Amino acid sequence: MTRFGLALSLFILSGALVATPARAMMGEKDIPRLVSFGGACAKCDLSGRRLTNARFSGANFVGATLANADLRGATFMNSSFQAARLTNADLRGAEIIGSDFTAADFTNASLDGVEAPGASFIRANLTNASARGAEMPGVNLTSANLSAARFTGAELVGAQLVKVDGRGADFADAELTGAVMVSGRFDRASFRGADLDHAVLTGASFDGADFRGASLDGAILAGANLAGARNLRQSQLDDACGDDRTRLPAGLKIKACGGRRMIIVRDAMTPPEPPAPPAAAAPPRPPKPAPR
Repeated sequence: MTRFGLALSLFILSGALVATPARAMMGEKDIPRLVSFGGACAKCDLSGRRLTNARFSGANFVGATLANADLRGATFMNSSFQAARLTNADLRGAEIIGSDFTAADFTNASLDGVEAPGASFIRANLTNASARGAEMPGVNLTSANLSAARFTGAELVGAQLVKVDGRGADFADAELTGAVMVSGRFDRASFRGADLDHAVLTGASFDGADFRGASLDGAILAGANLAGARNLRQSQLDDACGDDRTRLPAGLKIKACGGRRMIIVRDAMTPPEPPAPPAAAAPPRPPKPAPR
């Protein structure tokens, strides 16, 4: 057993499936395919290792370093990677089931095509990461850094995007139906062709965000700031709702949530029109002449 404190099993397919024990030695850069990890490897260093199709089951990799690791097609099942460092790692096509990546660092990592339903990425750093075509329904990205990340065509139905930093992120053609985006910062982000039906955008900021072709049917925009949003059309807002704190580009309007009354919401930079001056008082009528 190595100092990593984990069990490794190598499965080799040659006519019949044979289980063979294996170890990840300090000098080895390539770890054979179909390796299975279990047990504890907290704070261990697997930087640059080849771990394609590896299986992590019930493993504890808290604080581990897997920078530049090749994790294509890997499976993460009921494992903890809290505060792990996966910068520049390649996780394309990986499967994440019931695993915790809270506060993990995925800066510049590739997660294209990842399947991660309900996974936890709370406070994770995904700056400039790529998750194009990822299937992540119900994923928890609360307080995560998604700046300049690419979620093009990703499935994020019901995702928790509360208080995220999504400035400059690309959500083009993404499925964000029912996503909770409360108090997030999405300035300069792209939502071109995205499905935001029934999403909750309460208190979020969208300065310079692009909404060309996005769907907002049933979306809640209470307190959202879209005054500087680009390519936002009235037809996109007709089935959404807001409140008196909602900010829209000049000339657009939105109905109040929970009611039918239409409210006009002006650009925050546009001063309100001055009230009309009071009408001039009518001159007093002359007294009627006394009867004779």
